[in-house]
Parts: sequence; C-alpha cells; structure tokens
Amino acid sequence: MIFMKEIHKKLKELMEKELSSSAHSMDHVMRVHDLCICIAKDEKDVDLDVLEAAVLLHDIARVKENKDPSGNTDHAVLGSESAGRILAELDFQAEKIEKIRHCIIAHRFRTGNEPKTIEAKILFDADKLDTLGAVGIARLFMVAGEHGEKTYSDIPVEEYIKKNLVGGMHNGRIKDPSKHSPNLDFATKIIHIPDKLYTKRAKEIAKERIEYMREFFERLRKEVHGEI
Repeated sequence: MIFMKEIHKKLKELMEKELSSSAHSMDHVMRVHDLCICIAKDEKDVDLDVLEAAVLLHDIARVKENKDPSGNTDHAVLGSESAGRILAELDFQAEKIEKIRHCIIAHRFRTGNEPKTIEAKILFDADKLDTLGAVGIARLFMVAGEHGEKTYSDIPVEEYIKKNLVGGMHNGRIKDPSKHSPNLDFATKIIHIPDKLYTKRAKEIAKERIEYMREFFERLRKEVHGEI
C-alpha cells in the first residue's frame, strides 16, 4: 500500500510537469480519476493498482501530439509506450505494466484498439464522460478559444462534415479550426459518445449529461439568433 501511494505521488508529479493544455490538464486527469473510482464501485474484479496508474498516465503524451503539426502523433499509442518505460523504472510489476499499457492505448477511439479488460473499459468510459455535461461544455469553449473557433455555426452538419472533417464523422480530424465550433463538435462527435460506452454506470451518467448539453446548445442557438 505504501509502495503504491509513493508510485501515485510520483506519477502525479510527473503528469503535472507534462501537461499544459487547458482542456487536457491535470484537472482533467483527476476528474477522470474520480469518475473511474465511481464506475469501479459498480464493477467486479477491478484491479485498482492498474486502473489508477493507467488514469494518471493516460494523457502522458498529449502535449507531444498537440505540438506535432503533421497530426501523425497519437498520444494514446505514444503514451502507452512511455508509460511502459516509466513504470518499469519505478519497479512496477511487469504483468500489471502490460495491463496499464493496454488501458492507455485503448482509451481513444482513433487507435482502433478496443478495450478488452474491465480496467480499460472503465478508463475509456470515464475519459469520454469528461467530454459531456457542464464540464464538457466548458472544455469545448476552452478549445474554441485556443484555436480561434466560432462561438456558434449554422452550417448544416452533413455539409460541414464533407468540407471540414478529414475521415468523416466521429473520428474525423478538423481541417480548419476557424470553421469549427462547439455546437458542431457536439453534433458530429459528442452526441454519439453514449452509444460507445461499456459500463452501466457510465451509460447512466452519460444519458443525463448529454441531455444537459442538448438543452444548452438549443438555448445557445436561440440566443445567437435573438429568439430569447
């Protein structure tokens, strides 16, 4: 127990140095951590050592991805590799390191690596839940401010997908951020997240959070057009 507490302390310190993006900060990591613990309470045979180390390190390569103008760096893939090295240096159990690496590489849609273990499914779900609800809205507008996105856009979703998303809906990369907006992110990606979750508790949380976002963006549309 003392060993794991020391490990977690070192991992937190490492992550605080690594993360700089406002939408993917240490605050995000700790929110996902708390959601993981919440979800884990309703699941059986969860290895909390694996889960907590995985959640603390899941965005370890996020800054490197953000700084790559080519878009070729995938923080889940690179993060899985980095986590393996970091944990080995801390004398973490080899068997658990592989489970942690799987959690990290599988926490993102785009990698094509489906979560196989309960720990990986919990991390996947918790990470996606942090894009929903009031927190999700706040994060969307943080990113919008960072990248010069519009506050709101009226472009039809299908037209927008053809013009500005490389790879289509759900996992597509944005070509021109100035043509993007939080409501388009909601309509093209976020609204589909509840259908992709694995655990019962996460699905329950997602249902409530997505409805809150739906109401918010409808309110925003009306305010933008002077209807209210």
